[in-house]
Amino acid sequence: MIAHTNVQIIEQGGAPAFAVLPIEDYERLKHREDGKRHTLPHEVVKLNTLEGYSLLKAWRVYLGLSQAELAEKAGSTQSQIANFENDKTIPRADTLLRLSNGLGVSADLLFDYDED
Repeated sequence: MIAHTNVQIIEQGGAPAFAVLPIEDYERLKHREDGKRHTLPHEVVKLNTLEGYSLLKAWRVYLGLSQAELAEKAGSTQSQIANFENDKTIPRADTLLRLSNGLGVSADLLFDYDED
């Protein structure tokens, strides 16, 4: 683990509110060693929250892919992608990994599972 020593903490109302760190550290955190994205872009959050898209669909739309294109990248079918996006089925672990690889994002950013 890299210990950040050159971080500036900005407070608001006496509580930490922001952390400023060197751009190299930020880029390393944003695009970890595996080359996959580990953060949600604002556009994906907007599609998910305001448009009601599933995270999988929001990522696909954000990246400009059709369901058929994602299916080809993930070794799946267009109908499976549609079912995953509409929460009709949950992908198996190996399928989730292929979706993650096809989109270039961390698998935990593709689905929001409630722990209820």
